[in-house]
Amino acid sequence: MKATYIDYKDTNSFSKTLLAYIDRNEELKPFYGNMPHYTGFGEQIALKSTFQHREVLVNTLTDQYGDLLDLAPQVKANIELLRSENTFTITTGHQLNIFTGPLYFIFKIVSAIRLAQDLKNQFPDKDFVPVYWMASEDHDFEEINNTRVYGKKIVWDVPGISGTGTMDTSSMVQVVRQYIGMLGLSDNSAVLASFVEEAYLRNRNLADATRVLANALFKEYGLVIVDADNKALKTVFKPIIEEDILAEKSFQAISKTSTELEEKGFTTQVHARPCNFFYLTPEFRERIVKTEDGLYEVLHQNIFFTEDQIKKEINDFPERFSPNVVMRPLYQEVILPNLAYIGGGAEIVYWLQFKANFDQFGVPYPILIPRNSAMITDDSVASKIFRLDLTFKSIFKSTTALQNEYVRRHTTHRLTLRDEWMELNAIFGKIKLRTHKIDASLGPSADAVKARLKKAINSLEKKLLKADKRNHEDALIQIQRLKDKLFPNGGLQERSENFATLYVKYGDDLVKELVKHFKPLDFKFTILY
Repeated sequence: MKATYIDYKDTNSFSKTLLAYIDRNEELKPFYGNMPHYTGFGEQIALKSTFQHREVLVNTLTDQYGDLLDLAPQVKANIELLRSENTFTITTGHQLNIFTGPLYFIFKIVSAIRLAQDLKNQFPDKDFVPVYWMASEDHDFEEINNTRVYGKKIVWDVPGISGTGTMDTSSMVQVVRQYIGMLGLSDNSAVLASFVEEAYLRNRNLADATRVLANALFKEYGLVIVDADNKALKTVFKPIIEEDILAEKSFQAISKTSTELEEKGFTTQVHARPCNFFYLTPEFRERIVKTEDGLYEVLHQNIFFTEDQIKKEINDFPERFSPNVVMRPLYQEVILPNLAYIGGGAEIVYWLQFKANFDQFGVPYPILIPRNSAMITDDSVASKIFRLDLTFKSIFKSTTALQNEYVRRHTTHRLTLRDEWMELNAIFGKIKLRTHKIDASLGPSADAVKARLKKAINSLEKKLLKADKRNHEDALIQIQRLKDKLFPNGGLQERSENFATLYVKYGDDLVKELVKHFKPLDFKFTILY
């Protein structure tokens, strides 16, 4: 594959706040920690050098992987490296979308892998492990129970329960068959089919199935997959669970930060609550709230705790306390020797709301890295772009804008009435002067006539352009088809399509090419062809 890179702002696809972060806007500096460059990473390494929970982490990971480690020597080696005080993680996270969901799931993990490699080259005396954090406790099943292959939506249509990671995949037989049926017949499709069958059709829960599939795709790069829905890991987090629930410290800090961001004109993505934990069982995941009489209620379950009772519950059963979107980042940084978090645009924006909360709990705030965003096409499409006198940068404009520009560039006629309007404008200047001499109050009437004529001239220009479009109909149809192919459903390819279509085409080379061409610290949109 060949690669070209363009600025994120030229894609018209990312928020003002994310672009401000990439551009190092001065007003955002209070809301993040070390900068995303090698000097910043040197400082972050010093911050995380006192990480205390390596043995708990390694033992938990070893247990979660089980026999799978025998099939993944690079992963096994990386887990063992985490015992060393000179080993650090680069983490990305995502929900347990079936079959990995949209393409950006793959991009997130590749960004973490490539950044870990780059840091090893920069700091050869240290080791860096790419980590995928599974959002196994999330309960929004409708967000993850579907994917799209060749534009067709595939849905695992069963009721969701509790944290999605515990859901049994035995009911996925028909969904798996539908997915595999979309892959066609080739060596690459057979390989992917074997990955999917092994993951989802061996009586696993969704978290274990996701680990098996992600491991199959990324094991040679040493990707370590963490399921934080775990008693041993949450035991480490117990002091913060208690302090958040009883003292409401996170609510106060994050609410204050959110107000400050909004006052500076930046958007915020999430809202802290007085209690930022759910109560989690195999049957349900429900919010914990404090009642007016001082009890702690698990909503919709008729479960109540006094302050002493909830302290005991946290101490005895920390696994029952599931962090929400506000506390999950803090939990992550407590249990991992992590340097950087790689997230999508919306994730980076909401992480900016959390630094004050990290500071008050004394937890080092990670470096924030927007994941690599990309479009993948091929030489034939690239050639068509150039034949239509377009560029990789210009294709991010709307279809109408591209078609209008094409007609204006290739027409044999003058489609603008600008010169004629300048002449009319001069005439109206004379008309207005004459009316003013007769009666000064007639000036607005002359302006009104001029405005109506200007509107009519603009309308006529549009009609001229529309009429001339018929002379370029074939090219304009090609532009429409090109846009439809590169931007499924009118959006970025990575936000819609599953990776399957690309894996069938490129096989293992897909991930290799992404790792080769992604540049996590350059903050550019990547186009591969």
